[in-house]
Amino acid sequence: MKIAQSKMYFLLIPLFLVGMSAARSDDDHDSERSSARHPTPVNSALYKEECGSCHMAYPPGLLPTGSWQKIMGTLSNHFGENAELGSAKQNEITQYLQRNSAASARSRRAPASQVLRISQQASFQHHHREIPARLTTANPAVKSLSNCAACHPRAEQGSFREREISIPGYGRWED
Repeated sequence: MKIAQSKMYFLLIPLFLVGMSAARSDDDHDSERSSARHPTPVNSALYKEECGSCHMAYPPGLLPTGSWQKIMGTLSNHFGENAELGSAKQNEITQYLQRNSAASARSRRAPASQVLRISQQASFQHHHREIPARLTTANPAVKSLSNCAACHPRAEQGSFREREISIPGYGRWED
C-alpha cells in the first residue's frame, strides 16, 4: 500500500507544478511569457531626446525592422511633419530601432505585414477593439490612438499591462 501511495505522489507532484505554472499571471514580471509580450523599454538617450521631444518615444519592439527603416528613411515627411536629423543621429537611432525591433529574437510582436503606424497592427486593433471611440479618439484627454501614454502610464517603459490601464475621464479598464 505504501508503494502505491508513493507512486501516486510522484504523479501528483508534476500535475501540481503544471497547475501552478498555468495559474501564473500573464502580468508576472519574471515570466518568460511576460517578457515576450511586453517590448523592451526605451533605453536610448538620443532616441528619447530626438523623437521623444515631439511624441512619446515608442518602444522599438512595437514595430518590425522594415517599418522602422521606412519611418527613419522618410523623416522629411514624418506623418506630415519635417523631422529630419543629421546623418550621424539618424543612423544611430535607426540602428537602435532595428536592434530592438519586433523582428528581433526577443519579441513575438512582429506583424505579418509591415505597417508604419502601431495602431494599424492587427495585435493593436485586437487589444483595442472593444474600447469605444468616445473613450479614445473622441476623448479630449486622449485625442489619438497614437497617444499611448494617455491610458498606459508606463508605455515608455514598455508596459501595456491591462491592470495598469487608466482611461482619462473613465478610469481603470477591464476586459
